[in-house]
Amino acid sequence: MGTPDGFLKYERKDAQAYDINERIKNYNEFHTPLSEREQKKQGERCMNCGVPFCQSGMKIGGMISGCPLNNLIPEWNHLVSIGAWKQAYNRLRLTNNFPEFTSRVCPALCEKACTCGANGDAVTVRANEYSIIEKAYSEGLAVPQPPKVRTGKKIAVIGSGPSGLAAADQLNKRGHSVTVYERSDRVGGLLMYGIPNMKLEKHIIERKVNIMKAEGITFVTNTNVGADITADDIMKQYDKVILACGASHPRDINVPGRDAEGIYFAVDFLRSTTKALLDNGLAEGTFISAKDKNVIVIGGGDTGNDCVGTCVRHGAKSVMQLEMMPRLPDERAENNPWPEWPRVCKTDYGQEEAAAVYGNDPRVYTTTVKEFLRDENGRLRAAVLVKLSSERDAATGRMTMKPVEGSEYTVDAELVLIAAGFLGSESYVTQAFGVETDARTNVSSPAGSHRTNVENVYAAGDMHIGQSLVVRAIREGRDCAKEVDLDLMGYTNL
Repeated sequence: MGTPDGFLKYERKDAQAYDINERIKNYNEFHTPLSEREQKKQGERCMNCGVPFCQSGMKIGGMISGCPLNNLIPEWNHLVSIGAWKQAYNRLRLTNNFPEFTSRVCPALCEKACTCGANGDAVTVRANEYSIIEKAYSEGLAVPQPPKVRTGKKIAVIGSGPSGLAAADQLNKRGHSVTVYERSDRVGGLLMYGIPNMKLEKHIIERKVNIMKAEGITFVTNTNVGADITADDIMKQYDKVILACGASHPRDINVPGRDAEGIYFAVDFLRSTTKALLDNGLAEGTFISAKDKNVIVIGGGDTGNDCVGTCVRHGAKSVMQLEMMPRLPDERAENNPWPEWPRVCKTDYGQEEAAAVYGNDPRVYTTTVKEFLRDENGRLRAAVLVKLSSERDAATGRMTMKPVEGSEYTVDAELVLIAAGFLGSESYVTQAFGVETDARTNVSSPAGSHRTNVENVYAAGDMHIGQSLVVRAIREGRDCAKEVDLDLMGYTNL
């Protein structure tokens, strides 16, 4: 430990966000990193406690507590505190293939389980991780390191999201020849088109992908496996196949008027903005625009928040975000103690921006849509909303949200974005390979395994475990790669 009492001497200090009125003028990342001197102080705040829950990655109370990658957080916090950046980078990359992604988009499960956070402010673990990886790039440490020996084994990875990229990276390091197939025009999957530029600028993805290319990984874009190329063709060419196509089947809202023009899934809306931003600088008419429209975002999660922030930047007339559940408390309840994930109200960047621009928090709780109203041309013009109350279901005994009779009211809306989550994998892929799925359409496998019912075919990421976090997808990819390597070679050192 650099300073045993650092957590007492120094207060938590995180990267400063730009002024809201300035940052909404563009789609760039909007935090100013701390100086190297200040970041060292933040590293010194780590207690190096005897039981580091920050790196545990275990389920407590049904939720993940600590880092699912089991990052060696106290070790690299200490190395940051003494300015040993190269050693910190080496420790970080032992467990995390993509700290340049997680240090930007991860909700920092590590910090929520930090011992400092039990009675004060947690260590700035995510900011420390950001400093390590960006220092590695600036000092020429994060350079291509292709394997010196090839095994002669060929592996296809279907999908270039975080799980597919992690699996490809691990297997390539082992010396296998890996080809990654992506149906879109750019590599990255969810990272590229599901997360806005404000959280993850796309040159950051391209920077890492270029390194992976230099290390020998082949990327094939604009190729939809199961449509453009058959599963049989893939199976004939490769020794092993990993399906990492994500949970890309969005949950819908089935109410009268759903077919009105102006209702989109959030993923399609976010994709259209990012693609137009990259292709033509958001030329008018090339993306789904919220400009001068009354917008309703259905869903209170991260994707819903991303939609809110994007609509603010488009110049929406108003933005309302519907949440079915009641507002969470501002502080932990007694039945939600540390180090459990804190079930508290979180106001994210998009909600902050909407509140500043429109004068109020965009979130409306315990509310959903009962009906969409169309004009004479079939375009969306309004939505009928209804309040919800929590009631116990007589059949299942579970608490469910039920409409409150007589609570309906109508609001203007010309654009609705459905951010209600995802149900699982798309059937055309699973059917093409003949893999079995469970009731949630996730690819089935034995407990603790990534093997499917089809020989030489494996599954990883959201396609395997359902919609989750980028950091869990990376862990899925790493674990799947280890299993594939073991089956190929009879042993593994991954």
